[in-house]
Amino acid sequence: MIAEKRTYKVTIAEIVVIFFALLFLTPFYFVIINSLKPFGEILKSAASLPKSLTWGNYSNAFEKINFLKVFFNSLLITTITLVLLVIIGSMTAWWIVRYKSRFTTILFFAFIAAMITPFQAIMIPLIRVITQLNFINTRIGLIIVYMGYSTPFTVFLYHGFIKSVPIQLEEAAIIDGCSIPQIFSYIVIPLIKSMTTTVLILQALLIWNDFLLPLLILTKKDLHTIPLAVFSFFGQYTNRWDYALATLVLGMLPIIIFFLVMQKYVISGVRAGSVKG
Repeated sequence: MIAEKRTYKVTIAEIVVIFFALLFLTPFYFVIINSLKPFGEILKSAASLPKSLTWGNYSNAFEKINFLKVFFNSLLITTITLVLLVIIGSMTAWWIVRYKSRFTTILFFAFIAAMITPFQAIMIPLIRVITQLNFINTRIGLIIVYMGYSTPFTVFLYHGFIKSVPIQLEEAAIIDGCSIPQIFSYIVIPLIKSMTTTVLILQALLIWNDFLLPLLILTKKDLHTIPLAVFSFFGQYTNRWDYALATLVLGMLPIIIFFLVMQKYVISGVRAGSVKG
């Protein structure tokens, strides 16, 4: 009886999850199928499957937004930011965990405070500082802002994970004559690989899809990232849904592929980081 009741509850939960999954995927369905239709067919029936696949929408959108250029901008900014976040975030978290003092405790709580502070509260002062430092319309300016915005959360993730790493391994390495950089490079980094993968995925999704910060800092068209290019194109061709929807798919495709390839590491990394805290 208990088993039947439990099975009934599981079935209801599965139905609810499937319903919300279909509800969430519905907009993707409309975007994808209509990006493969000619304009007249979209106006006639937006919900129906395309009678024939119109791949020309993608070639036109590819050329009009200069996709290779904006893809390079997004890739460069995201890659450099991720590399710096992993290096600085992991080293900072390791130092806070292993060298406990009043200063490191205050520093850690400062990171927590920065993590929970709404961006809207610091947006205007931040842009004024970036302007005074002549970082407007520069990729390095946007990377610096991303570093300041994302480092607290990165340190927080690494902090919880490194606390679960046995300190005896590092002590044994010290006895064997390893220096601090060697301990971090050869002992710590391999042990935090799963959390590093999680940081890369979560921060890549945030940075790649971000629209607000590039809009505030990168006003030159040559520096536009994919979200900015899609926004500009969609505003210019809002009456040409065939081109606009194809552009949306081009903008989503790179990060979706990245997530599908890497998503198996997300849950394992987050679980590992929450073992101790």
